[in-house]
Amino acid sequence: MTKSRILATTVLLYLAASQMALAQHGLEGGTPMTFFVTSKPIGDGGNLGGLAGADSHCQALAKNVGVSDQTWQAYLSTQARPGVPAVNARDRIGTGPWYNFEGVMIARDVAHLHGDTIELARMGNNLTKRTGLTEKGQIVPGLNDYKHPEDDVWAHVQTTPYSNRHEILTGSQLDGLAYPPDADYTCDNWTSSRDPEGGARGGPGMGMGMPLGPNRPNAQIGFPDRNGGGDGSWNSSHGTRGCSQTALSMTHGTGKLYCFAID
Repeated sequence: MTKSRILATTVLLYLAASQMALAQHGLEGGTPMTFFVTSKPIGDGGNLGGLAGADSHCQALAKNVGVSDQTWQAYLSTQARPGVPAVNARDRIGTGPWYNFEGVMIARDVAHLHGDTIELARMGNNLTKRTGLTEKGQIVPGLNDYKHPEDDVWAHVQTTPYSNRHEILTGSQLDGLAYPPDADYTCDNWTSSRDPEGGARGGPGMGMGMPLGPNRPNAQIGFPDRNGGGDGSWNSSHGTRGCSQTALSMTHGTGKLYCFAID
């Protein structure tokens, strides 16, 4: 093969690889991925290393799939502490619009994402099971996928990638604002994997919207597929049974996050 043919072949292979990479990340039409659900958790329950640790997790997963030219932050709220103000998830994610792995728009701005007006609430955002994809373009398994009697047991879930794991940590109210500081909705602002006194247990409904007290550490969650306990909200449906990795799995979560590109 002549040098010119080798060069031509190399260029064609490079262009083909580039086109594949663009298609894989929603870039083919000029629309980069700016939103995803994490494909895997940090792995220490509600202890994410604070907001900084959660943001780093989003950044690392984006980098792993070749999207490293943006700043990524997790959709998480933190509650006020003495001398430290609350942080609202809605204030951490930029201004939008946000697009998933396939280049499909999730929401055009913060108001659209949260339904801030009656008209926007009726319209709803475009976050569904089909659009709430991971950074790898995967659908997050939900309630009716690959059912198994132990799909709420962490020992089973961690070795079964298609078991139900649709709960996404947010620590937020429906409008994306932080909760008041009287009860723990954020696993001590994402620094704790502690469970309630006596362990992460209880009868039906525990951690599913029931009143929480100072000894009930918990994380508020939402569902990208809008299908689950509580009101099925994408960002604020119910609480977990505790903050350990084991407790998160009891209500079908693993500690996944929503990640948004802020620039």
